[in-house]
Amino acid sequence: MSERETSQSSVGPIRVAAGALALAGTVYVGGFGVGPLPPLGPFLDPVGGVWSVARSATLPNEYTASLPSLVGEVEVQYDVRGVPHIWASSREDAVRALGFVVARDRLFQLELQSRAPEGTLTELVGSAALDLDRQQRRLGMGWSAEREMRQRDPQSHTSRLLRAFADGVNAWIDAMGPGDLPFEYHLLGRKPRRWEPLHNILLNKRMGYTLIYDPQELWRPGVEALVGKAAADALFPVNHPIVQPIQPNASPEPRFDFAPLPPPSQPTADTDQIARLYAETQHAWALTNLPLLPLGWGSGRGAAPGRGGAVEGPAPGWGLDAEWPAPGGAGGRAASNNWAVSPARTANGYALLSGDPHLSLTLPSIWYEVHMSVPGEMDVHGVTIPGYPGVVIGFTRDIAWSFTNTGADVLDFYRETLDDEAAPTQYRLDGEWRPLERRIEEYRDERGEILATDTVYYTHRGPVRRSEDGVWSMRWTALDQPLGTETLADALSATSVDEWLEAVAAYAGPAQNMIVADRAGNIAIRSTGLYPIRPGDGSGIVVRDGSESANDWQGYWPVEDYPKGINPDQGFLASANQQPLDPELGRRYLGANWPVPWRAMRINQLLESDSQVTVETMRSFHTDPGNAKADLFVPIFLEAAEGKADLEEAYRLLAEWDRRYTKDNERAILFELAMNELGLKTFDELLLPGGRRLAARPNPAVIAGLLRYPDSPWWDDRRTADRNETRDDVLSASLTAALQLAKQRHGDPDGGGWRWSEIRHARVNHLIGLPALSRRNLPVQGGPGNLNPSSGSGGFGASWRMIVEMASEVRAWATYPGGQSGNPASPWYADRVDQWVRGELDAVLFPRQRSDLTNDVVSVLTLRNGK
Repeated sequence: MSERETSQSSVGPIRVAAGALALAGTVYVGGFGVGPLPPLGPFLDPVGGVWSVARSATLPNEYTASLPSLVGEVEVQYDVRGVPHIWASSREDAVRALGFVVARDRLFQLELQSRAPEGTLTELVGSAALDLDRQQRRLGMGWSAEREMRQRDPQSHTSRLLRAFADGVNAWIDAMGPGDLPFEYHLLGRKPRRWEPLHNILLNKRMGYTLIYDPQELWRPGVEALVGKAAADALFPVNHPIVQPIQPNASPEPRFDFAPLPPPSQPTADTDQIARLYAETQHAWALTNLPLLPLGWGSGRGAAPGRGGAVEGPAPGWGLDAEWPAPGGAGGRAASNNWAVSPARTANGYALLSGDPHLSLTLPSIWYEVHMSVPGEMDVHGVTIPGYPGVVIGFTRDIAWSFTNTGADVLDFYRETLDDEAAPTQYRLDGEWRPLERRIEEYRDERGEILATDTVYYTHRGPVRRSEDGVWSMRWTALDQPLGTETLADALSATSVDEWLEAVAAYAGPAQNMIVADRAGNIAIRSTGLYPIRPGDGSGIVVRDGSESANDWQGYWPVEDYPKGINPDQGFLASANQQPLDPELGRRYLGANWPVPWRAMRINQLLESDSQVTVETMRSFHTDPGNAKADLFVPIFLEAAEGKADLEEAYRLLAEWDRRYTKDNERAILFELAMNELGLKTFDELLLPGGRRLAARPNPAVIAGLLRYPDSPWWDDRRTADRNETRDDVLSASLTAALQLAKQRHGDPDGGGWRWSEIRHARVNHLIGLPALSRRNLPVQGGPGNLNPSSGSGGFGASWRMIVEMASEVRAWATYPGGQSGNPASPWYADRVDQWVRGELDAVLFPRQRSDLTNDVVSVLTLRNGK
């Protein structure tokens, strides 16, 4: 730092230093394969080595720093929760200060998450990241970001904000002393790179990749080869058979649009072809569904498939033991919740809003909490994603908002004709040859040496991928359009729901279910983003002929057609990634294979049953143990097992369960294993060699519909030629197998091993998967399909919980599973984890002026334009 004044704040620096020393030794000795470790001497240097992290673990009471591009002086007050309150005279100065404080707390995270979409992780960690880098570059992430950067007006408001953020980050890098270098750089033997506005755009691309990359076209052909097109379309329907839409319809109760499934046809591909297709799809999903903050080396499996995982991503609703990965299953990469309640249904007579986005759980968190105040322009509190030049989810003096992922289909593939498949230069379009754009991608290691080289080609639609099945190009809104920054910044000046909706109307993506409330008591939700209009029947689940421009997108939905609800008669609104529109409204194609709406059903049930909602009841909803899936399936299992001698024990054990996923329950495990067995035994037609993996995982609602047809041919197991199984046969066999598995894995039903807290845990991993820097084996209340949807291996869940009361003085409560600092020796590294596990929230400090915060300030940073 340029100038440090007074002493460190009194948060136990000796204890922090001792912890840092022990941590350094543990991590160095037990370091995972993230590239070659640095020489031991520099790593252990007492002045500039890893020990120095303890010296920067706590903030001085007061300090001053130089930020050369500032127009005016900025003061930053850190409160007792480690949240910076930025007081500036202009928005650009506030963003400069934001860049500075984020870099101070999260510098390694900034670099890691900008390198991930850029495809340059190998330059930081070596060849271990080569596959990840290749996948990102082949998707065109860096190509798209560079194109967007060239197209931006350098004098636009957004461009100025991006430069301001970069100025702040680089001012911190320039001011760092040896003790300020983040721990991970010591471990890797690297130095931080300078921040550029391009890196902010790359972060936006990464958000698009995390939230809206769902290539259904890759796995559907394999399913059709196994069971036929009609059956495949029914197993993975465009419209969800359980209707609980985001846009309110005639009833808050769910509607069940079940119909008989077409029978499966005989396979049209042999085992080798199916296995190859499955392997290719598995590889695509494994690389597609990495955490936003990649990599988790050494931490076990990667993230789960976006709509098909049961291990790392939100469980698809079959059961916690489902095999991974399995494309096609319901779930959603961002299984988030949000809801708002009108004043007429709250105890205090004010609108209430809850934000509960679910993403990968990491240390440090993907979120960074901040308050930014500029007189007459902006007074906002919430969370930002490190690298974004403002608040993403939060509240002002007049409005509050949050997001869930819409999950719309905004990606298409086109079969292309090239002039030479080995070394193409042109592609065919409307009877003419058009030039391909050619880009040479070189992958370098940490020493600058070339590890590999790729040639990536582009049509007017996007990047070209080649496989044994042909040559395809990809059209994807994440590559086409600038994402988010402008409209979210403009919305900060809104003072009402109507103004806020108007401000974000131009938002391009990733498409989000945007919920908002204001102090006048209005509530609204709208699924906002660019939705392509496709030719013909409008379907987005087929590969189209790329030789004709008539097959290209024909524009985007008009905003007035977006799914929405404003001040509904029911008095509340909610989204949980379910299909936004009731199919009976007959709108054009928005997406397919939607997540099963278990969470939406539960939150609507809770809100409908309470006409005097309080902040405390809203808080309890976040970890509510009730489960709509269990409510539907448990009675059916019991009915099938009742009176059968060989199922007496299984019946008794399951009947003892109250269908609540509390930490101390000892019967949820039996149900979850039974659900998994039910899926495997019902869809034997989709089994691959080995009998425990499916080529794709049908939505669990499909099984719910099948339950109405006990003699459907889908219940029959093709592997048993001497008998014809019925529904009750499969239910009974599933429960029997589940009981056997539960005993094998967890012991006697009453021996303590079936306790949910012994089986299901949250796992908050350090960004590069170092166990010593992670928080694992955290027992949580919730399970597959719950509002707190505990994932299979625990690395996915509620990344930020927030409740806002829109009173005359806006009040808010919030937390996330981590802490503000990325320094593992800091008291703010993981101080919120235990609170998050318990389902508790902190009262958020939202002062109108800096003097209001005096008694809660632990450090004051003054930023000046020093030369």
